[in-house]
Amino acid sequence: MHARCSWTLAALALTLGVGHAMAAPVTTAASASTQQTVGQKREGLLFWTQAQRHARFSHMYTLFPSLPVATGEHVHRLPKGKPLTPQWRDGTTLDSYMKRFDVQGVMVLQRGRVRLVRYAKGFGPASHWTSFSVAKSFTSTLLGVAMQRGDIHSLSDPLQRYIPELKGSAYGKVSVRQLLTMTSGVRWNEDYSDPKSDVSQMYRSACQGHEAHVLPYLEKLPRAYPAGTHWNYNTAETDLLGVLVQRATHQSLATLLTDAIWKPYGMATQAHWLTDECSGRNTGGSGLSATLSDYARMGQFILGGAKIDGKRVVAKAWLDGAFSKHEGVGEPGRGYGYQWWTYDDGGYAAIGIFGQLIYIDPSRQLVIVQLANWPSAVGEKAIAARHDFIQAVRRAAGKS
Repeated sequence: MHARCSWTLAALALTLGVGHAMAAPVTTAASASTQQTVGQKREGLLFWTQAQRHARFSHMYTLFPSLPVATGEHVHRLPKGKPLTPQWRDGTTLDSYMKRFDVQGVMVLQRGRVRLVRYAKGFGPASHWTSFSVAKSFTSTLLGVAMQRGDIHSLSDPLQRYIPELKGSAYGKVSVRQLLTMTSGVRWNEDYSDPKSDVSQMYRSACQGHEAHVLPYLEKLPRAYPAGTHWNYNTAETDLLGVLVQRATHQSLATLLTDAIWKPYGMATQAHWLTDECSGRNTGGSGLSATLSDYARMGQFILGGAKIDGKRVVAKAWLDGAFSKHEGVGEPGRGYGYQWWTYDDGGYAAIGIFGQLIYIDPSRQLVIVQLANWPSAVGEKAIAARHDFIQAVRRAAGKS
């Protein structure tokens, strides 16, 4: 199994260890074991039983160190729209779909109005759910914020300009754009079935001072291809993106998200973002927990051009390229933008393991959110069923 062979393996990224030293309080909770490091415990998520995941995905921020993403007084309204019933062609219903794939919640916005919302038993409007690699798209968006503010100057800048430790490594002269598109050319093995793979080893080392786990590991890796010539899905590259954003802005991802989007756009509920045990900063590629409606608001924010009160809060250079296909991913009709998955029909999505999804269809002004606990992290049947769900919603929305 190799990530570059299929877009679906994007969802396999569990990101641990980004950021730079920061004196900030974190939320912690007692763990079941004192023998493992936090990084090792987070890697163990892939091996939780479905029942354990069902019980824990709603409160990950109490199980691992985290930082809050705060709300303000204003809440962005999501008014009710005309009810929408997804139209499958094989007799599937929303209830049967949600039950079969342990879907905890779905929400569909069209033109900013709620046309469909459904919660599983025990899950509701105030419930949080972990995002996994959906967080990658948030981190990329925050890079767009950093560019708009002038903290990051150009997508052509080499990484060593912001992270001097990378100078002399294979990553030193990799550009910000190449990091965003996962085309660094640095050797990487994303095989989760191989205990010797990079993704299985990168979090096991001891902390080196206050450096994020990812930095010492990446500094040692050799180049496999010229930068910009080869796409290879790489969890660590979103870790590194988080380091970049937090170094450049001198803020945690949680604080930057709070100040730039969560408060001013009007998210309804405080979110939580897990932190790296070494640096105390947020992990760029996973660990964000939010409510169903706030994930939908994030999708609406993006669909609306990343504007608040009519003012764009991300750089035009980022927005112009974020949802365009820069690299193929080995499957017809799909591609990769700036940490957003692209579709040749104009749609784009943030995708995470176990069924997490924010899908955006600009042509229909649709935002589709799904939070789930699939029987496994990825699987052909579950992925195909999610695709069919999206098409069933689009089919119904197109007739309105």
